[in-house]
Amino acid sequence: MGRGTLRIYLGAAPGVGKTFAALGEAHRRAARGTDVVVGLVETHGRDGTGRQLEGLEVLPRAEVTHRGVTLSEFDVDAALLRAPELLVLDELAHTNAPGSRNRYRWQDVEELVAAGISVLSTINVQHLASLTDVVAQITGVTQGETVPDEVVRRADQVELVDMSPEALRRRLAHGNVYPAERVDAAMGNWFRVGNLTALRELALLWLADRVDEGLRRYRAEHDIDHVWETRERVVVALTGGPEGETLVRRAARVARRGGDGVLLAVHVLRSDGLTGASPAALRTQRALVESLGGSYHQVVGDDVPAALLEFARGVDATQLVLGTSRRSRWARAVRGGIGGEVIAAGGEIDVHMVTHGAAGSRGLQLPPLTGALTARRRWAGLVLALVGVPTVTAVCLLLGSALSLASVLLVFLLLVVAVALVGGLYPALVAAVVGGLAENWFFTQPTGRLTVSQLDDVIALGGYLVVAVAVATVVDRSARRATAAARSRAETALLASLSRSVLAGNRGLPSLLEQVREAFGLQAVSLVEVGTADDPSGGAGVVAACGEEQGPTEDVPVTDTLRMRLCGRPLAPNDRRVLVAFAEQAAVALKQGRLAVQAAEADRLAAGNSMRTALLAAVSHDLRTPLAGIKAASSALRSTELRLTEADRVELVETVDESADRLTALVDNLLDMSRLQAGALTPVTAPADLLGVVHRALTWVPDPSAIAVHAPDDLPPVLADPGLLERVVANLADNAARHAPGSPVVISAGTIADRVEVRVVDRGPGVAAQDRQRVFAPFQRLGDAPAGQGVGLGLAVARGLTEAMGGTLDVEDTPGGGLTMVLSLQVARTPGPRPADEEGVPDLLADRAGDGQVRGLR
Repeated sequence: MGRGTLRIYLGAAPGVGKTFAALGEAHRRAARGTDVVVGLVETHGRDGTGRQLEGLEVLPRAEVTHRGVTLSEFDVDAALLRAPELLVLDELAHTNAPGSRNRYRWQDVEELVAAGISVLSTINVQHLASLTDVVAQITGVTQGETVPDEVVRRADQVELVDMSPEALRRRLAHGNVYPAERVDAAMGNWFRVGNLTALRELALLWLADRVDEGLRRYRAEHDIDHVWETRERVVVALTGGPEGETLVRRAARVARRGGDGVLLAVHVLRSDGLTGASPAALRTQRALVESLGGSYHQVVGDDVPAALLEFARGVDATQLVLGTSRRSRWARAVRGGIGGEVIAAGGEIDVHMVTHGAAGSRGLQLPPLTGALTARRRWAGLVLALVGVPTVTAVCLLLGSALSLASVLLVFLLLVVAVALVGGLYPALVAAVVGGLAENWFFTQPTGRLTVSQLDDVIALGGYLVVAVAVATVVDRSARRATAAARSRAETALLASLSRSVLAGNRGLPSLLEQVREAFGLQAVSLVEVGTADDPSGGAGVVAACGEEQGPTEDVPVTDTLRMRLCGRPLAPNDRRVLVAFAEQAAVALKQGRLAVQAAEADRLAAGNSMRTALLAAVSHDLRTPLAGIKAASSALRSTELRLTEADRVELVETVDESADRLTALVDNLLDMSRLQAGALTPVTAPADLLGVVHRALTWVPDPSAIAVHAPDDLPPVLADPGLLERVVANLADNAARHAPGSPVVISAGTIADRVEVRVVDRGPGVAAQDRQRVFAPFQRLGDAPAGQGVGLGLAVARGLTEAMGGTLDVEDTPGGGLTMVLSLQVARTPGPRPADEEGVPDLLADRAGDGQVRGLR
């Protein structure tokens, strides 16, 4: 049997209709005679989705038991045994319960497809692995379940189920996505218009990339090498020269004329690393490209035209923008240049040659007189030429008729090669010219005159001069390349060391300045902040320094307000080029340091402001309620005008007592949170009897009869602070009882390896997956309780106290609905005897076997 196919419905957010669309396709395929089975679909209580299941065969789910809790999962074995033609399997990003056949549902899907079963599945864009960091930045929620992008890219079809943010929010408000009690919280968090717009754009862009990838794969499979103009893609070639900004702006205008054209900038690096491009200019041009909505790329190639065209064809470019050559007309006449070669080989790609101010500005240039050799070697070569020519001439004259003219020319040519190896190009040219004159005067007929009478002698002399100049030029160029390569290696090592210094944290800037001083042999280096023309006195003076200034100084501009001050020897032009890179990194390091300080201060102020705001809200709302109850009841008791019965007085006293208890609990939570945030809490951990602590904690709960406790008798003691642990369990139990009124709350405990887990299970409305970690934030109630029912500190205090004792507190879904708080504590290594004050405590009662009734402490 061949492989099945995979079709994925991609959505930007929950509720856009992915599952509905998949079930609609299942009905259409079933109507055409296809054997269709629903493996697993989560309706989430949505009536429309539930109705779509009618008329379709649904596989029973597998029961998986984990940590005493039974979970229902997709049954892979049943699906493989049933072997339908098409299977609908919802929520591709789902993580299966421990003990399942595969860890992730996408692995289930891959197994089904490999077995020849076609699958319809769904996924939201926030579950794509490559986008989780972007989604977390947008929404503030980190996704716990992800699917590798490659799994979705391998799907035979990916269909986008799209809906505008406004339409989705209307669906949410009408109760078509979540139950009514969760709508307000959802619309104020995940389903904000800004979030939905950004997620929708992410989904569209991701799918567009997949379409481009599919198009390139199709063209490669069918050997289509010509450009398909499905979309304007404009490539601009950058050399790091002064014309770069002109080319980028022209290319951006060309791309905009195509509506939604794409702008790509490319710079070709030679493989030998000997490039004359200015790194600073390339950085500026890259920033300009990105500010115009384009992307910057670098490729390596010795053949620049071929590398440009290969890149352009690789990105399916329709137009290529080049600048006219900065070489002179003489140089272009000798060699056509990159532009001419690109135009000749461009094919379907339109090539734009853009003129600029630097075009043709470089005239005919000779190599510098200094060459790539030291002055000592140049003088040695010149001396060798002036001494060698007379010496060779004398030797040849002594040998007389034993040497032919060809032999004499060969000897002089060897002399020129020797001079070139010693002194470079110009001493070799001197040796070639002087040697040629000597040969003409002494050895070419008629001798004694600078004339040549025979054609063979003319050819021989001319060949000698050409070969001498060519050899001298090659030797000099090789020396230049070797020197440039050595300098490039040194600069690369220096800049790599610079990068390490910048990443050295708080010591980055001082270390960088010390490195500048040592690398260039300077006495002192300092970074100076100066004023601007608008604010001459706005400078801050020396912001960092290294060494002591003794003598004249020189300022190297870094930015409009920053200078690098040097004290010591003057720097050569090549050294200045490297120094500019150091200066720019120094500016970056200074800016990063200041931004880090500002960010830390901003975070501190924001946290303080948030805490003050929340505290004011708590005081103005939640603390006022019990105070108002106490005031009203006490005023009634003191009133002489009211005629109160004994029952009324008892009720008013109970009101005062309950309000005082509520006020005490709120104040205790506020104090605990302030102690946790100030780091002033020091738990005293010791072996503690967990069952005894739970028993005492339940006395804090208004209705302990609604809570059932299930734990083995041989539960080992845990390492904890009994007082703090009591507060934790009390907060968890009270939170569960308040959010699940009328339904039982179960506290279970068990040992796993060297830890004890306490699970507080409720059957309330639960919390959305993206909000689970937010329940532990201070003053955060996620809209689940009205004012006057707590300040949202219970779970925050519980987690803080748990972590202070070395434990963990996390949240899970309750199978079938609700929330489970999981408290994990370390088992005490040396269990002590049960404390005397806990002896005689009655065992906690568990669920009554068989009848499902709940009993509690009396």
